[in-house]
Amino acid sequence: MLVCKNLSKKYGNEKLALDSTNLKIETNGVFALIGRNGAGKTTLVRILSTQLMPTTGKAEIDGMNVVEKTGDLRNIIAVIPQEARPPPWTTPKQLVFSYLLWRGFSMKEADERAEDALRKLHLSEDKNKASRFLSGGTKRRLLVATVINSGARILFLDEPTTGLDPISRREIWGIINDLKKDCFIFLTTHYLDEAESLADRIAIMEKGKILAVGNIDELRSRMKYQYCIRISDDFKIKLKEGEVVESNGVKQVLTTKSEAYKISKHFIEKGAKFSINPVSLDDIFYYFVKKPLNEEVEGE
Repeated sequence: MLVCKNLSKKYGNEKLALDSTNLKIETNGVFALIGRNGAGKTTLVRILSTQLMPTTGKAEIDGMNVVEKTGDLRNIIAVIPQEARPPPWTTPKQLVFSYLLWRGFSMKEADERAEDALRKLHLSEDKNKASRFLSGGTKRRLLVATVINSGARILFLDEPTTGLDPISRREIWGIINDLKKDCFIFLTTHYLDEAESLADRIAIMEKGKILAVGNIDELRSRMKYQYCIRISDDFKIKLKEGEVVESNGVKQVLTTKSEAYKISKHFIEKGAKFSINPVSLDDIFYYFVKKPLNEEVEGE
């Protein structure tokens, strides 16, 4: 289990980055933490991965306190920090190989594992090129390569696909799906489709607090309205139950199943173009936070 009890972090005289955060999840599969910039995601990851001391409260991973058992935890975790960059003078092969040596693998096994990781991330052709000559997306893939064969039982991936093209993102999704069979992955992401596709459980964070935790169906069940109709035509909508939200010129009607049926029938009769689906993670996030994901909050 991963457990946080009243975990708080304050930087100097600034506002709380974490505000009595409470969380209890099993350490298996993929757990995704979503929230706006400044919501506290990176602060939580840094505390859980033994890089930052909390101000108050405590956190434990598999019964080990993250402050008192730092050495023990570092033997079983691997981290890709959000701000991490490969050293510009190292090559991909040097970086992955040296990291695996540091993890305790023999020269032979570290070499084999490094070659395999570089192959999986399509970095073999660039493995002997200095990192300063690599593109931003390639550097991000290189960081993922450092941890996928590390043997760590718990991986903290802080926005690992930021800056990647859609194809590279999908490739890393496939790797994460393979890794979760053998280890627990704590993922933060700004991509809601990524969280929805990969995560067994999702938590929504806002202003240093966890607002909701569960799988997509559990989160959906907590909403008052569980269906969403999207329509681009300028139709007036009369609702008995529901609410209308407009975003980028598209009207979204959040409503009940029975009301959605009536509205859809009306739209079909009028020849309107629309779509209807169970509410998405984007709708769920907006419901709990009442603001879009791409807005920022103060602090981190």
